Amino acid sequence: MIDPVATRAYDPASRPAADGGAAADLASRIPRLVARAHEVAASLAYGVHGRKRAGAGETFWQYRPFASGESAHRVDWRRSARGDQLYVREREWEAAHDYFLWMDCSPSMAFASSLASDDKLSRAVTLGLALAEVLVRGGERVAALGLTAPVSARDVIDRLARALADNVAETTHDDLPPQAPLRPRAKVVLISDFLIEPDALFARLRRFADAGASGALLMVIDPSEESLPFSGETMFLDTDGGPSFHAGEAKSLRAAYAQRFDAHREGVRAAAARAGFLFLQHHTDRPAAEAALALAMGLLGAGQFGERR
Repeated sequence: MIDPVATRAYDPASRPAADGGAAADLASRIPRLVARAHEVAASLAYGVHGRKRAGAGETFWQYRPFASGESAHRVDWRRSARGDQLYVREREWEAAHDYFLWMDCSPSMAFASSLASDDKLSRAVTLGLALAEVLVRGGERVAALGLTAPVSARDVIDRLARALADNVAETTHDDLPPQAPLRPRAKVVLISDFLIEPDALFARLRRFADAGASGALLMVIDPSEESLPFSGETMFLDTDGGPSFHAGEAKSLRAAYAQRFDAHREGVRAAAARAGFLFLQHHTDRPAAEAALALAMGLLGAGQFGERR
């Protein structure tokens, strides 16, 4: 017999009751999430190599063969004198980028099923903080979108965590990332379940793109949200306080629900692509480090992590 799937949720902006009866709010979970973010970031230390690439810096990076059509003044004659091949001396690109991270703290993110090891909000915060440390180690500057200014500090995880905890009441009001001012060529990384209208999401992404920003979306999914593993009479409650829905036989909805969920995910993917953003997804029954590495390497592979400009 298959065990029934249980679910749980909490209000991220609530405060625990004095008797401990209420679910813990996001602020009270921050110390645990910070510790986990440090662990995830440490596990990525050898998987991501920062922004080493050719550019207008001062630090030597590598020699490469001289290419036909290049200016002769680029030839390193001392190195070339050792053989018959002409070589160019390349320097490491040293211009840091500004990364603005948004970790969705809306009520829908505080959902989890017994199929997952984390609620979506805890996983999103862990991934966002871990990515911040990886980016700073790579020489970049990082900010919490709409909350902090970009910094390149060793304690970036603690800084961003404090900003989230101090502003959680404000950040739970909207399912869309804030329309914060961005610097030229900024990178925006959005971590959410994106349970919003794709057209509204595209409009917000287009604003970022019009400001000269690019970046990535990471869609965080609880396994039960994708498979609808419920059966029998089931009451579905809206985490945002909307109307409930009573299903006489939840299993009968599974096929239609899966089709609609897939269509919504494709809508989010299309919105990201139209705005020039990378789209990735992560299921909360998978390891957090797996998603953090995929996100960091996805930005790297897309030419957006330490990109030469």
